[in-house]
Amino acid sequence: MTDKLRVAVLFGGRSGEHEVSLQSSAAVLANLDCRAYEVMAIGIAKDGQWWLCPPEGGPREGRWWEGARRVALLPIPAEGRLYFLDEGKWGPKVDVFMPILHGPMGEDGTVQGLLELAGVSYVGAGVTGSAVGMDKDIMKKVFQAAGLPTPKHMTMRRKEWEQDPEGSAAKIMAAIGFPCFVKPVALGSSVGISMAKDKGELIKAMELAAKYHHRILIEVSAAPCQEVECAVLGNESPKASILGEIVPGGHFYDYRAKYIDDNSQLIIPARLAPATAAKVRELAVRVFQAVDCMGMARVDFFVRPDGSVLVNEINTIPGFTRISMYPKLWEATGLGFSGLLDRLIELALEHHREKGRSALFYEDET
Repeated sequence: MTDKLRVAVLFGGRSGEHEVSLQSSAAVLANLDCRAYEVMAIGIAKDGQWWLCPPEGGPREGRWWEGARRVALLPIPAEGRLYFLDEGKWGPKVDVFMPILHGPMGEDGTVQGLLELAGVSYVGAGVTGSAVGMDKDIMKKVFQAAGLPTPKHMTMRRKEWEQDPEGSAAKIMAAIGFPCFVKPVALGSSVGISMAKDKGELIKAMELAAKYHHRILIEVSAAPCQEVECAVLGNESPKASILGEIVPGGHFYDYRAKYIDDNSQLIIPARLAPATAAKVRELAVRVFQAVDCMGMARVDFFVRPDGSVLVNEINTIPGFTRISMYPKLWEATGLGFSGLLDRLIELALEHHREKGRSALFYEDET
């Protein structure tokens, strides 16, 4: 028997950010305090199967599932037990699940819904916050409803684009103009994102984005600007970190700049006037609360030369790689990687207790 909390790190997933998750979760597993937790690594393969990795295994490039056992999490509330498919029997109870999954089928509320059905504690945003944070179109609508400043944008369905590319391009040019950014509505890590400076580039950008989602966001470029990020931590009373600034090595902070190349600058603290920095941090907390986020998030901003601030997006499961801004910002704020993970686990348990206070069924008060 052990009095350690059993923490299961979920990694991989069925999205274009599968490889990013491997990097993030490897860093998380390396920094979880094994004196306090019994750690399990559960990989979700690209075909959706769940694999419990052996103690010496875990996320890595290549065939990480070799030597692992197929498992499932069945929706039996308050049990939180894995089911071993190869033996047809139940495994140990998991105290806290930690989804380190990026993109669809992991960061978008789907896995969070499964964990809710199972009635277990888990790190990060719930179904609503995860779904809104993943869907850039709905996210922008929530920002606008909450009075949060965000760049001018429009959304186009893939079918509309495919049926009339010329007419659709004309509509985009009239509404947004150039330069603009073209993004799949529900994907992160800058996958499928392009900058377009003319009609030819717009057509290529739309075709690329359409590979990844049936809705496409087109947004006016905020340049010239500083790209600033803020890490948020908490539940009902979230706190904002010191700010960081990104100076991309290329035209913008794309997938290669984030995870492959090493020619972008991460500047901590961001080079902002104190009043502007305070405004960004206050907006970060407002964004976090507007989408009903919990636990953690990274909020990205554009800061114009005149000091005006635009909210770009919120990431409800930010990167945890060796070069990711979220852990770096908390380290600069005074909370190291292992301490950050401890706090996230505490917040997961706290929020689970708070949810338990809500009645599930009608109670006649008369």
